[in-house]
Formats: sequence, C-alpha cells, structure tokens
Amino acid sequence: MIYEQVLILEVFKQDNSLKMGLFDQEQVTPTLRHYAQVGVSFDELKSLSSEMVAILNRLPKDQASRLDQLKSLQKNGRLFWDHLLTRPIKEKLKNTASSTLTLVLDEELIYIPWELIFDGTDFLCLKFSLGRLVRSRGEPTSLRYRDLSDSLRMLILANPNNDLKSAYTEGLDIKNQFSHKNKKVHVDFKSTNIDKNYVKKNVCDYDVVHFAGHCEFDRKDDQKSGWALSDGFFRIEDILKMGQSSYMPALVFSNACHSAQVNLGLLDSQYQQASFGMASAFLFAGVRHYIGSIRKIEDNASLVFAREFYAKLISGISVGEALRLSKLKLVKEYGVASLHWVNYLLYGEPGFVFFKIHRHTGVKRKLGAFYKKLMIRTSLTFALICLSIFLSIWLPKINPGKVYLFLNSAAQYNKGNNHEAISLGERVIDQDQDFIAVYPIVADAYQRLGNQDKALKYYFDYMLKSEKANNKKHLIRSYIKLGWFYQLDVQYPKAEQFYEKAINLSRQLKDKQNEAVALRKLAVWHIDKENYGQALDLLTKSASINLEYPNSPEHVRNLARDYFDIGLVFANKDDYTAAKDFYGKSLKIFQRLKLKNELSDCYFNLGEIYLYEKEYQKALDHYFKGLKVDREQNNKVNLAGDFNMIGELYLEIDDLDKAESYFKQALGLSTQINSRTELADANYNLGLLYKKKGRKNLTRQYWRQAQEIYRLTDLDQYQQIRAQLLELNNN
Repeated sequence: MIYEQVLILEVFKQDNSLKMGLFDQEQVTPTLRHYAQVGVSFDELKSLSSEMVAILNRLPKDQASRLDQLKSLQKNGRLFWDHLLTRPIKEKLKNTASSTLTLVLDEELIYIPWELIFDGTDFLCLKFSLGRLVRSRGEPTSLRYRDLSDSLRMLILANPNNDLKSAYTEGLDIKNQFSHKNKKVHVDFKSTNIDKNYVKKNVCDYDVVHFAGHCEFDRKDDQKSGWALSDGFFRIEDILKMGQSSYMPALVFSNACHSAQVNLGLLDSQYQQASFGMASAFLFAGVRHYIGSIRKIEDNASLVFAREFYAKLISGISVGEALRLSKLKLVKEYGVASLHWVNYLLYGEPGFVFFKIHRHTGVKRKLGAFYKKLMIRTSLTFALICLSIFLSIWLPKINPGKVYLFLNSAAQYNKGNNHEAISLGERVIDQDQDFIAVYPIVADAYQRLGNQDKALKYYFDYMLKSEKANNKKHLIRSYIKLGWFYQLDVQYPKAEQFYEKAINLSRQLKDKQNEAVALRKLAVWHIDKENYGQALDLLTKSASINLEYPNSPEHVRNLARDYFDIGLVFANKDDYTAAKDFYGKSLKIFQRLKLKNELSDCYFNLGEIYLYEKEYQKALDHYFKGLKVDREQNNKVNLAGDFNMIGELYLEIDDLDKAESYFKQALGLSTQINSRTELADANYNLGLLYKKKGRKNLTRQYWRQAQEIYRLTDLDQYQQIRAQLLELNNN
C-alpha cells in the first residue's frame, strides 16, 4: 500500500488557546518544528459549531431556501477561517500545490466542523483530500492494526432489517463494482436477517466492511448507539471489546445516518467509558480508516456517493481523494446547494491507497513482445558482423551465392516476411551447415510465427555449431537466445542457467557488449519474478557498460533498451513519472536510429502508463501505433498479446463489443500459434467479459479453459480463478 504527498495540520488545545502548525509531509519527522499559538474562546467555538449544526438541520423547500442555507454555511465557515487559523497557515492553505490535507487533532476539538471551513472560495473538504487523525487523552493502548496484502477481503452488510430497499440496492451495486473491476478483491455480500452474533463473529475476518442500513444515535447514552441489526444493536461497547482481542478491518464505511456523529463532551480519561460515537469506537478498536455520515441523507444520493467512492477507490487513487471526488460527484448531480456532499467524514490518513493497479500479466506479455522484436535487430546485427568476418577471412572458401541468400534472408526477416526469411535461410543451411550466422535468423523467424518446436531446434543448432567452430562470441549469443526462449515458455530455472552461462563466458572473454546484453536479459528474468531491486541493479550495470562506448551503434541501441527496461521496473513500482521519463529516453534513441520494431514496444508501454492514469484515448492512440508495426512485421506472437491488451482497455471503459472482438482475435491467433500465455489470458478475459454481461455459463466455460493452462504456468493465477469460480457457483 502507498501514500500520496500530504500537508499535515496539527492542532492542540493548550489552556485557553490553540497551538497549531502546518507542515509538508517530509517536515513531520524533524526534531524542531514551528508552532503558533492562537487565543480563542472555546465557548464561541462551540456556539459557532452549534450554529453550523442548526444550519445543516434546516429543511429547505425550494431552490431559493437551499441557496440561502448554502450562504449561511459559507458565512459560518468563513468565521472559522478568519478566527481559528493563523495568517501563515491560511496563506499556505490558499497557495499550496498539494491536494491532500491531514488534520491531527486533540479529541476535545472533534466537534469543530473542520471540513466546512470556508476560505472565501472553497470549503476545505472540496478543495483537499481531507482526513482526521485524533489524539486521545486516555491512557496509551497498544492498538492491533491489520496488515494488508495485495489480495483483500470485503464484507458488505446491506439492509439488515429488510426495510430499506435502497440499502440493498447500494450493497449489491458495490459488490458488482468489485467483481467486475478488481480481480484481487474477494467480496462477501450479506443482506437481511443480519444479527449481532453474525457481525461479531465475522467482521474481523475482513479488510474492508461496508454497512448500508440504519444507525441509531442515543443522545442520553452514547454507549447504546450503534448499527441497527435484525435482533438489536451492534453497539459501541461491542466494537471496543472486539478491538481488544482481534484485528479489526482496515476500512469501515458506515453509510447510515448519524454514524459519524461524536458527542461533544469527551471528558473521561478511560476510553472504554468515554461517550464516543461510532467513529471514535472503531478508531480506538484498531480501524485505520473510518467513513461515516453525520446526518440523514437522501437514499438516491447515498447510492450515487457509495458507487462513485468505490469506483474511484478501485481505480487506484487514495481514500481521501476518492472521498473528495465522490463529494464533487454529488455537487455535479444535485448541485452544491443540496448539501448532500456535507454528509461524509473521513477518519484516517487521506493519502492511503488501498488498491494498487496490477499489471504483472500485461507487463510480462509486453516484455515478451519487446524482446522478441529485440531479437530481430540483434540477430541482424550479429549476421552483419559475421558477414564481415567471412568476407575478410574466409571469402575464398565461400560460395558467393550463400552470402547473397544470407543477406536476402536477413532483409526479408527485417521486413516482416518471415516465411521468405526461413526459406532463404534454410537454403543457406542446405548448402553449408556450418554457416553459423544464419541459424538465429531462421530460429527467430519461426519464433515470430509461433512455431516453438522449430525455433527451439534452430536455437540448439546455433549453440552446437558455435561450439563446434569454437566461436565463443556466437556461443554467448546462443546462450542468451535459449535463455529467452525458456523464459517466454515459463521455464525459469532453465532460462536462468543459460543467462548465467552467457554472463560468465562473456566476462572470461572480456566481451563487454554481450555481457551487457546478458545482464539485461537476466534483469528481465528478475522483473518477471518481481525482484525489482535486483533487476534495477543489473540494468544499472548494463547501462554503465553501454555508456562507456558512445560511438558504438550497438552499445547505443543497447543503452536505449536498458532505459526501456528501467522504465518497466518503475512502472511495476507505480512510479509512473519515472517510468515515462525512461521510456521517453529510449524512445528518442529508437527514433534517432530509426529502429521501427523497438518503437512499437515504446508505444505499447507508454500506452499502458496512460491506461493506469485513466487517459484512455492517449492509451488507445499509442496501442494502435504499436499494433500497426506488429502487423507490418507479421509478428503473430506479438499480435496475440496486442489484441489482449487492447481488449482489456475496451473492457475497462465498458465498450463490451469491441472488447469481445479483440479477445476473440487473441484467442484465435494464440490457438493457431500455440502461445500458452496469450491463450490463457484470452480465455480469462473472455470470462470477465461474459460475467459482466451476466452470462454465467460462458464465464464458467472460459475460466475453466484458462485455469487448465494456468495450472501449468501460473499457480497464483490458477488459485485466483478457482476462488472466482467458487464464488460464481455460489451466486
């Protein structure tokens, strides 16, 4: 899980004044921090807060009265801005480029409506992704916080008393959102006849809990407040007891009236006896993030807010920003004067991101595409080097017809005419089986066409002929090619062995060029294994070698490939800015050297970054540029991956017809060329698509076909589909 950059506003109560400071996130840890002291009247603050509550409790009957209510809210919010905050803090809040603000407050200050402070232009909760952290006066306790993994579990409790149809609809809608858009979240949905024992027994088994129903607030005794269930109330005292023995969920969203209300009198030093509201109870029990509503909300607005909140959360943005954008959605749908956006408060760090975007399968696929195409250029270069050697040393022994056939084979391969390249190359081999340079061209052409058996045969022939001729440079290259072949076939131990042999032999020969290539290949192996630190270390070594030879075209090409792979590492670590920077560096070199094949991979990987950033048109533009190149090269292995990736984008934006078309193209082509990885992905993607269309039988059919392949190649994916099939059968 990751965090965004935030501002932190700390406010303490000190006698008859407030002590406060506003810091950037990186300034929080230093020993010395500057605080200002502001003299205030706490009676006046409580009076202003009560006025704010009275304003919110009005029931306007028409647009004019709603606008009047909004104006009153702005006036009161402006008073808090003018008299509560220091001038430097106001200036920084006005002018900051940061969009995230964490409030660190004493518990005595919770009653102040911080979210509704108005700076003359914006309310703080609409300007910032905003959350509260509360310092308790009670004795310190060791809270048991839940550790989160990439796979999360969510429990939805909807309409416990079977008397709120809108609550049931809300819960079901959220369940469908997660089922369709995030494969790493397991959702359990419980509705009607939800009793206290069920909640007590099960709530701690989940990372996220969403409650849609009634929440009663007892003004005489806060401890009796709680969620209304089928057999009574799930009360504050129940929550606190659970927090003493179990790990509570990381996020609780209580979408019910008054669920975030906190009693104004927080005077007891023992939190178990203190009169806290639901928010305080969950926080003290060990919940990291709590979202609750402060007043009765219109049912349709509640549904709109919840749907938008989880849609944004699933997309990979922070919990605070998801909350802010959901408020703005209500402003857009109902108008700012409706004040529906006022209803929700967040307790917890607003910059926390629950759902990272996962792309391992897609990245691996495009890694494969990149390196298959990289072989094209590398093979051609090797061929030309060998040709120079032959012409200068062995020309008297060579039939000139073979040289012509060899050059023509390489040229046809470079144009994407794979069958012609194979035919010409095999004619060379028929005339002279020791013509080493032609073997990798023929092998690469078969690999491009998806004929794995023939490709492997010629790669091994390349290695054996190199050994026979004692040509160590070609032997190193054959090790690299065999390593990559086995890596694409998910045979990682064999791939690693060949890469290590290539590195060791190149170092013995002091062959820097081949050493750099082998280091980069091994780095890609570690990227597949998600060992990003080791991958980055190897890529740094490779780039250092290539930087030593700025006048060598091959080293410059390899440097561009190093930059490309460093971009992949950063993309996997969700550092999209750094990823785009390194992709950009590689793109400039590829453009300058007119390396068309490598340009295709830059287009696809830049397109993926735009996809993660939700810039769908830019992503499509880049995908189709890459697709055009792959079609020109007739690279069927790459095309199968391209079709899957384009289909995934259309699936995300709900263009189901186009998604289905591209997935079926991927299915047909991967079946034709026997590409197991792409075939599994195409089946899985079609299952997702038909699930979205509500066609369970087809979903089950395609997922089972994908499962059979993943059982041999990716056990994690196999187990994930197994769980999804069980869930599908139970619904």
